[in-house]
Amino acid sequence: MSFSILAAGAAHGGGTPAWAMLAYLVSGVFFILALRGLSSPATSQAGNRNGMIGMGIALITTLVTHDLANIFEIAAALAIGGVIGVVIARRIAMTAMPELVAGFHSLVGLAAVVVGFGAWLDPQSFGIVDGAGQILAVSRIELGLGIAIGAITFSGSVIAFLKLSGRMSGSPIMLPGRHVINLGTLAAILGLIALYTISPQGGAGEGWMVIAIAILAFIIGFLLIIPIGGADMPVVVSMLNSYSGWAAAAMGFTLGNSAMIITGALVGSSGAILSYIMCRAMNRSFISVIAGGFGADAGAGGGGGGAREQRPYKQGSAEDAAYMLEQAEKVIIIPGYGMAVAQAQHALREMGDKLKEKGVEVKYAIHPVAGRMPGHMNVLLAEASVPYDEVFELEDINSEFAQCDVAFIIGANDVVNPAAKTDKSSPIYGMPVFDVDKAKQVFFIKRSMGGVGYAGVDNDVFYMNQTVMLLADAKKMVEEIVKSLD
Repeated sequence: MSFSILAAGAAHGGGTPAWAMLAYLVSGVFFILALRGLSSPATSQAGNRNGMIGMGIALITTLVTHDLANIFEIAAALAIGGVIGVVIARRIAMTAMPELVAGFHSLVGLAAVVVGFGAWLDPQSFGIVDGAGQILAVSRIELGLGIAIGAITFSGSVIAFLKLSGRMSGSPIMLPGRHVINLGTLAAILGLIALYTISPQGGAGEGWMVIAIAILAFIIGFLLIIPIGGADMPVVVSMLNSYSGWAAAAMGFTLGNSAMIITGALVGSSGAILSYIMCRAMNRSFISVIAGGFGADAGAGGGGGGAREQRPYKQGSAEDAAYMLEQAEKVIIIPGYGMAVAQAQHALREMGDKLKEKGVEVKYAIHPVAGRMPGHMNVLLAEASVPYDEVFELEDINSEFAQCDVAFIIGANDVVNPAAKTDKSSPIYGMPVFDVDKAKQVFFIKRSMGGVGYAGVDNDVFYMNQTVMLLADAKKMVEEIVKSLD
């Protein structure tokens, strides 16, 4: 919604007043402060506040300086969008946040496409024409790139939404010759943008090029995401976030709106940096992320497909776990998506508090790709008021498992799977994982032995001598452990 309003306000032929430019600069500063705040759980609330202040300044400035869109129409759109946003925010479960984020990314991409077509159909109102009434060459480049990136973001985000919400299989969907198809489609898009830039025609005569750019971009967005497996979806969400930012920035140049340029560049660059960091955490190539289908070839080798061998394992109870936990000196808790599904974070925090009262050292280990989006586990633990100084990233805590009495795994799987270190045919091979096998005792909560992680790979940790499986709903099991600790 904010993207569309900024675009509408920018669509005028006159220059932007000096005070408006200053206001946009101030909003940009608040956006930077927002990103700085969001870099740490302790300052995330301040970061969110700064982001809202910055967007509020940008929206108010745009509404005051607009001279094209009807203020009542904008107010109506704001009201409708605001009501929809409030309803979604109140009803959405934390487990559905990843697909919600992907859905919102798709709307940003679609907004960029719509604004791009609006600028192409009525360039005079957007102030991007020369003396002969033709769209400026530089504006054609910006318009073409904005439409292309927006369309890729839209269709890619739709596929990500379908995969994350379970409406589509999380397994990689492999197309023969997909890399050649992707490169050919990308080359065709760039070629059409170049042809559109130098085209002497105007109006409907060049319309086929703009439409073709959009169609091809929609197709390549689809082709880039379907080969990506479920285990890599957190990186996909981050990557699509970056794409949505660059789409907004491209449209900002077309519209001459500095707020869109600043905001889009910040979102695009921060999303790209986060994607790079997560790729390093998963031992993936950043270039292969952009190319699409990364990690899929390894998965084709048979990491988790086919029938699973029945192997012996130990099964325990809440009383067994409670006894061992209160006897321990150091416990490391590894949460995963199963904890999110069961909404067990509050019970887990209560268990941690009781253990600390008994003199047990408790720490929480968070993998960069635990859950379905970046920071998913951090958000859940923060929601449960888990102290920030007890939460550690993989590289900061992995060496401590050798001195750990109990590794308590709740709903995690792929991030503790040793196949990532030993099985080259596994789709998660090369991804750094927690060394839970070095702990003296492992308790592993999962619903049943029939399921595997999102990557579809069996886990040798289930069958280790020091592992006790706690087969139950995560929340109910932790609540039973809490009762046993009393």
